[in-house]
Amino acid sequence: MTQPKTFLITGVSSGLGRAFAAAALADGHRVIGTVRRAADAESFGTSERAFPLLLDVTDYAAVPAAVRTAEREAGPVDVLVNNAGYGHEGVLEESSIDDLQRQFAANVFGPVAMIKAVLPGMRERRRGHIVNVTSMGGFITMPGISFYCGSKFALEGISESLGKEIASFGIHVTALAPGQFRTDWAGRSMDRTARSISDYDPVMDPMRAARQAKSGNQPGDPDKAAQALLRLVEAEKPPTRLFLGEDALGLVAQKLDHMKTEIAAWDALSRSTNFAS
Repeated sequence: MTQPKTFLITGVSSGLGRAFAAAALADGHRVIGTVRRAADAESFGTSERAFPLLLDVTDYAAVPAAVRTAEREAGPVDVLVNNAGYGHEGVLEESSIDDLQRQFAANVFGPVAMIKAVLPGMRERRRGHIVNVTSMGGFITMPGISFYCGSKFALEGISESLGKEIASFGIHVTALAPGQFRTDWAGRSMDRTARSISDYDPVMDPMRAARQAKSGNQPGDPDKAAQALLRLVEAEKPPTRLFLGEDALGLVAQKLDHMKTEIAAWDALSRSTNFAS
């Protein structure tokens, strides 16, 4: 049994968040879990070490007080897991700026608000671990989810830079990047923009059909992802980024190979832009 920690996990009512919370509780930890509905708070708070927190992470003004209240009940947060978020599917030209703002509110601004709420205490105690759940879509891309990929790329960049800012305080930051896991992400949890421009049909129609068909049959096991999270937060030197799933590793490797090839092909032009010595 490891030393019990206090976890703050956002979005514990379903998907990976629910699996993360269940595994942490089973391992003897305390878990503050954010939910957006009172019914979900009641179902989550069945353990004496489970502390439901009714909070929408996009209500930035409410976050600091909510976190302070939760910490008074459960203890100072040792591990923040920014899990809450959703996917937006839609061709960029067909999608609205409002779609983009909502996507970044949930996937970027909300996590940053949570980080800012726990970071002063972690810095004072000189310990802590911030785990930002990004996605393989924070490194590789696919057509039709440009807003989602953009939000996850942003959270990846924030995570990596933040890690360098606070490493000397004994605080770790890890971007946890899952591939396709058997959750509702591609089903009822996904926000889909209606199709309107037929030019995109050859790209979008097969992609949307395949994504919907795979929903519920993804290769990743949420319970195994949760066990990976527990191993991650116990590591003495956790990684800056941890991909989860063979699909994620395969697609990332393909992109890295492509990047190396493209960089080499354009090397001369890249080097031509300095002042002459």
